[in-house]
Amino acid sequence: MHAIEFTRAAVIGTGMMGPGIALTLALGGLPSTILSRTGTRAAEGVEKARAQAQMLASSGLASAQQVERAIGLITGSTAFEETVRVASLVVESGPEDMSFKQDLFARVDLLASPQAVLASNTSGMSITAIAARCTRPERVLTTHFWNPPHLMPLVEIVRGEKTSERVAEAVRQLLVSCGKTPVVVKKDRPGQLGNRLQMALMREAAYIIAEGIADADDIDTVVKNGLGLRMPAYGILEHLDVTGLDLGLAVVEYVARDLYNEPRAPEYFRDLVRRGDLGAKTGKGFYDWSVKSAVEVRARRDQFLVDVLRQRRGKTL
Repeated sequence: MHAIEFTRAAVIGTGMMGPGIALTLALGGLPSTILSRTGTRAAEGVEKARAQAQMLASSGLASAQQVERAIGLITGSTAFEETVRVASLVVESGPEDMSFKQDLFARVDLLASPQAVLASNTSGMSITAIAARCTRPERVLTTHFWNPPHLMPLVEIVRGEKTSERVAEAVRQLLVSCGKTPVVVKKDRPGQLGNRLQMALMREAAYIIAEGIADADDIDTVVKNGLGLRMPAYGILEHLDVTGLDLGLAVVEYVARDLYNEPRAPEYFRDLVRRGDLGAKTGKGFYDWSVKSAVEVRARRDQFLVDVLRQRRGKTL
């Protein structure tokens, strides 16, 4: 059986994730074309990828030579059919809408080479369902890049019910060569792996506010200065094993009865959305964004990620 060879990628989507995904693949040496419906949007996607590449260089996370080579491998296009036909890897990074994704994958399935791998960047939807109308679902899988994709090491590879193990392994090896830290999720379940863990934390946080136990700022302070600070070096299951499962079990048994356990979002969370308090984009959510800046929050996040990645690689400016 021939090895799967990746020679050219098509990345569908120019929004939050597409440019960073294209940059990641280009840093691994794979020519990547960002596809959009308009030339203006495609050009904007390329410029965003270039800006991200320059940020990696200025932060010491990539050499000038690596960045120059990657930038030369990134192009933008509106020629959907022609680009998909010659791609050995197609990555979709569109809206989280099942009908949209099913229609898109059915179209890509007809256009792409029979050897091409088709991937979705969905953060939680079933890849089995997304591939339902594809004639070769064994070559369809999820590659969930975490945001921001040019900085976050994690990529979750999710196998659908019919995804070939060989395809998943080939994609895993490709992502390793691109400098990422991929994991393979064995079962196609809502939320994949990381978001299942994150959703448990999010809904408990909303419930804590509703119960009057603590406010939003104190909850985030606990996460940022407590469990979240040590997790990059000390996983939750490592913590349980190190402290002892007998102690861990006793604590879980005692606390679990008071946790939010309903199979839906807490009512407080739902009330915010019903009121139109959708967060930074509307000026109010868990926080009052008239006195807080989303731009500053993202900048702080990105600088922290840069510092952590440089420390991991032993680099200083």
